[in-house]
Amino acid sequence: MKSPLLLLIAVVFSAPALAADAKPAPKADAAKGQAIATQVCGACHSFDGNRGQPANPIIAGQHPEYLVKQLRDFKSGARANAIMKGFATTLSDQDMLDVAAFYASKTAKPGFATNKETVGLGERIYRGGIADRKIAACAGCHGPGGAGIPVQYPRVNGQHAEYAESQLLAFRSGQRANSLQMAGVAAKLNDREIKALSDYMAGLR
Repeated sequence: MKSPLLLLIAVVFSAPALAADAKPAPKADAAKGQAIATQVCGACHSFDGNRGQPANPIIAGQHPEYLVKQLRDFKSGARANAIMKGFATTLSDQDMLDVAAFYASKTAKPGFATNKETVGLGERIYRGGIADRKIAACAGCHGPGGAGIPVQYPRVNGQHAEYAESQLLAFRSGQRANSLQMAGVAAKLNDREIKALSDYMAGLR
């Protein structure tokens, strides 16, 4: 059995070798991401990821970690979308980091709620949930202003209401299956509540 002193010496002298073997985390290059975005992403998401077609998400200002996760999920099939899988399959891990850094560096333009009759319902669900059905408040994860929490939860403020609604419906039906937490929430919402919530988030600041 080695003495404590010999063990300490072994640890000290092995540390530099271990450090040398550790690879530095890859760094994102937003300039390279811009080039990829221009060639691959701009047709659907607009050049800077802002207010393009309502069927496609606004990704300007989105957390880069969230964007990378979604691209990886599209590539692996964890998130089903034939069009996005085709694009994501062509991207390396580094490409995804670069593209995400580019779109994250942009500022999303504000959106607006359009249905005055349901905006109150959307606000109540977003800020307080629905206690008797054990539906948690959206603000608990996505923040009071919809800015989200980096790494964990995406920015939802200003998102196209049509896109947000389609994703909540997809979570509810099981078509989108890459977030058990969101699937659980959406499963308890009816069509009117989903529409009201989506419209409210579109106008969040």
